Amino acid sequence: MSIHWADVIAQELGNRGPQTIATGITPSGPVHIGNMREVVTANAIYRALEERGAEARLIYIADTFDRLRKLYPFLDESFKEHIGKPLSEIPCPKGCCESYADHFLLPFLASMEKLGIESEIYKADELYKKGAYVEAIKTALARRDDIARILQEVSGRDVPETWSPFDPICQCCGRTNTTKVTGFDIKKEIVDYECNCGCKGTVSFRGGGKLVWRVDWPARWPIFKITIEPFGKDHATTGGSYDTGKRISQEIYNYQAPYPIIYEWIHLKGVGAMHSSTGIAITIQEMLDVVPPEVLRYLIIRNKPEKHIDFDPAMPLITLVDEYDQRKGDERALALSAIGDIKPFEVPFRHMVTVVQIARNDKELLLKSLQRSGYDISRRDEIFARARNVQSWLDRYAPTYVKFQLAEKLPSAAKNLSVLERKGLEMLADRINDKTAAEIHDGIYAISKELNLDSNKLFQAVYIVFLGDRQGPKAGWFLASLDREFVKGQLREAASISQ
Repeated sequence: MSIHWADVIAQELGNRGPQTIATGITPSGPVHIGNMREVVTANAIYRALEERGAEARLIYIADTFDRLRKLYPFLDESFKEHIGKPLSEIPCPKGCCESYADHFLLPFLASMEKLGIESEIYKADELYKKGAYVEAIKTALARRDDIARILQEVSGRDVPETWSPFDPICQCCGRTNTTKVTGFDIKKEIVDYECNCGCKGTVSFRGGGKLVWRVDWPARWPIFKITIEPFGKDHATTGGSYDTGKRISQEIYNYQAPYPIIYEWIHLKGVGAMHSSTGIAITIQEMLDVVPPEVLRYLIIRNKPEKHIDFDPAMPLITLVDEYDQRKGDERALALSAIGDIKPFEVPFRHMVTVVQIARNDKELLLKSLQRSGYDISRRDEIFARARNVQSWLDRYAPTYVKFQLAEKLPSAAKNLSVLERKGLEMLADRINDKTAAEIHDGIYAISKELNLDSNKLFQAVYIVFLGDRQGPKAGWFLASLDREFVKGQLREAASISQ
């Protein structure tokens, strides 16, 4: 068995002294499962390092001081006036949080907790305001020309003479994208600026603005002693922000750039790469409504970071759940995906899809259906939690052909069954009494063979009798989940119809 990618990194870096793994996002919109790849990747490495006995810490830096770059599809027109302002200084879109940044950050932090990810949490606006970046700002302003040269050499793009590594926040309009540095005093820790809005002023290094992204990123590495950092492939392009950051970190801040872990995007099947800004996204909370958090971890951890993931929330998702629950995947990936000591869930997701639709929100009927089909029902809370997952999946992502409604009376379509099909149903009614789900399923094949009847025809007849349709869930387990007397009665009634 090949060594897991997280263990490869831990093996390479675990003996080099204390390790700090950093992760973070800009909370500019709903945080989706594509963003989740970064934090889960970081957490997997953290776990692998800890298991080797290495000293490690995991930090999460929310880029709350980044500016709102455009009017995203999920915002109303009133937010046009906030474009260019730091996210932490913009009002909450729904009026439920202290800021725009918190509105999108807080649900993500709650999701991280559900995913079993414990980390030190930092907000960029708070870091700037309390002075964590002051020395980095001083260095950047003093060595502006050297940084400009690095940016030009690495990116191949000209840097304007008016360019500054620091973006002041205009005290009149609150924007950072319309200001220009006109002077600074390192001893007084202040920057003079003028803004396109006509305002001129002076701001402090402490929260009066921020370093531009290509400088902010390498500036934080020595502040937190970051040694490992996952980041998306957009930052890893030739001449991109990691290439410039590496040079700035080493030549300006005298710090070795972190070990890079470049990850690919998660693609929504048939739609494209997930991005909040385009509206192509499934939020982490939406997915936690549908599957257990361990499964979302497994979705990421079983794949190497550099491999893109095609995510299909329909049938492939329930296959993924069953792969995790039944321990059919990579053993190490399964172990790194686990949260606490929770045992795998015994009932296949596919069967839960069946019994949830049979039970129709009746918890006692749900338990009876599971018990009839041979499953332990002692873990009631977990069963009910999984039933809620299944119902959410049925409501949001399930294909139409998976959904059904149990017929309480014999459907009229049963009148069209052939003589052989009705005979097969009668034989099934006679034999079903004490059979297990697997035995019932195999029994349908056996009866078909005895009657020289196409087995597909007999399965279709079963579905017609109970669902009024020619298709349905796996027949043996479906029938085993139902009250046995009801099943026999329905089969015999169908068998007795005269043509």
